[in-house]
Amino acid sequence: MDVRMINVGFGNSIVASRILAVVNPHSSPMKKLKDEAKRNNRLLDVTEGRRTRSIIILDSNHVVLSSVQPETITQRFVPASGPQSPPADEF
Repeated sequence: MDVRMINVGFGNSIVASRILAVVNPHSSPMKKLKDEAKRNNRLLDVTEGRRTRSIIILDSNHVVLSSVQPETITQRFVPASGPQSPPADEF
């Protein structure tokens, strides 16, 4: 079984299949989500003391704070070889 890991900054990685969403942390609902996760001991801060630039929501209901931009994390899901061509239709 091949487990794909996504780098979320400073040598920290998350199993790609566990990520539900990567969002911008500056909206009011995301701030509330972060506060609730902290109260319930579900918050993981991997920012190394830097500014939080993205919030990653996992399927385990954990919330990860990262200093990497959401766009950058999303781009890391794309294989290094680039986009694959769609399979040919079979008749």
